[in-house]
Amino acid sequence: MRGDPGKTKAPGLSIPSEQHNIEIARNRRVWDEKPLVREVYRRFYGEIASRLRRDLGGITVELGSGMGNIKEVIPECITTDLFSNPWIDRREDAYNLSFPAGALANLILCDVWHHLAYPGRALAEFARVLEPGGRLILFEPGMGLLGRLIYGCFHHEPLGLNRPLAWDAPAGFNPEAAPYFAAQASATRVFVKRERTDYDSAWRVVEIRRLAALSYAASGGFSRMRLYPACALPAMLALDRLLDRVPGLSATRLLVVLERLPAAA
Repeated sequence: MRGDPGKTKAPGLSIPSEQHNIEIARNRRVWDEKPLVREVYRRFYGEIASRLRRDLGGITVELGSGMGNIKEVIPECITTDLFSNPWIDRREDAYNLSFPAGALANLILCDVWHHLAYPGRALAEFARVLEPGGRLILFEPGMGLLGRLIYGCFHHEPLGLNRPLAWDAPAGFNPEAAPYFAAQASATRVFVKRERTDYDSAWRVVEIRRLAALSYAASGGFSRMRLYPACALPAMLALDRLLDRVPGLSATRLLVVLERLPAAA
């Protein structure tokens, strides 16, 4: 997924690959300055932690760890990213993982799936490194009406709602030369709308949960102004639980849990 910044681009849905590391540096500054964002993210990580398979022998790994903050909630998690940084345990590419077959019990992707230009290729690699019963946990932008509005109007990455979904990488694909890709609606299109079902034979769907997560959106996230004080977080969380009942309107986040079937070996 690395590329030559500013030169290798896919039409419409890509930006220079170095942008990834630029965003990590910016987000680290925001993380330190906005305790409300930290608290909301810890709750997101808690949702992920509660869905881990802890009864298996393999390790837990996060791909695209960015700032590596997941260790605050899941300290045993091995953090990885495309770029070497002091807070990252090791470099990994989603299309070409260095882990042995069946070595992982859990594989976590938080805001990473929508950066996969060829998710079918990545899923095959994920199935290889997960042991039977191991879990792939995705936490992604959700495309309810509110999610489309927020991500479409206030986020620099494209939604990719109508672009044809690429799945398998073309012949001669080189992960080392792939550009930074983004299509925020990708997970919703695959797992909620089921525009692709190619994964059904290798994975059991454990859970697909669409979350309002207005508490995060209104916190301003990493790039916008905060819209409520930290003391109002309990009220915002209560509002989230209410809005979760109408995900088609309110969803801004999507939690997907898949379990590797033995036949995927």
